[in-house]
Amino acid sequence: MTIRILVADDHTMVREGLVRAMEHAGFEVVAQAGDGETAVELAREHAPDIVLMDLSLPVLSGAAATQRIRQDMPDTMVLVLSMLSDQMAVSSAFEAGANGYLVKDCTTAELVDAVTRVAAGEEVRSASIVPEPASGAADGTGHSAGGVTRWPNASPQLVSPREVEVLRMMATGLSISETADRLFISVKTVKNHLSSIYRKLGCHDRSQAVLRAVRLGLIQLD
Repeated sequence: MTIRILVADDHTMVREGLVRAMEHAGFEVVAQAGDGETAVELAREHAPDIVLMDLSLPVLSGAAATQRIRQDMPDTMVLVLSMLSDQMAVSSAFEAGANGYLVKDCTTAELVDAVTRVAAGEEVRSASIVPEPASGAADGTGHSAGGVTRWPNASPQLVSPREVEVLRMMATGLSISETADRLFISVKTVKNHLSSIYRKLGCHDRSQAVLRAVRLGLIQLD
């Protein structure tokens, strides 16, 4: 039986390349999406066997889209294909219900193998994924408190209520200007909040900040 796939990636060239690779491998690509909300809608419409899901998607994040798809369509598997390889991103993806996680430095052969294995019910992870820090690690790589992994330079207890609101907006895929409109503040203020959030959580971009905030329990994906 042919494995039916939905490809979700916001970069057109990457998405088209994935579609060609999947079709060349003998899989059937039933749909493709450029944002998380469309990915959820198309998954409901086509009921694919597997969704190849990027995490950094507009409108609705890949993690949030994964959670919706897995809740609504438990028979549809989600294989995340992301540039992110840190344990924060990986943990957030699996907590959302992902069945596999590959980093985008993988080969086409590795991707094809992962699709086949996930379709067969296996859990797949890239070998390049950074291992999760041990509980109570004393080497500075992290420690666990109350089941939540902490990272160096991350100070979640210092994140203000307004910054949490900004994180929630980011988690839904809103742009900086849209977030400013929703919160009735200026674009410059949103950017200042983001800079503060990055510093406190030890992140470098919005996607990573959202994933880390979810893992630290600051926000929840709907």
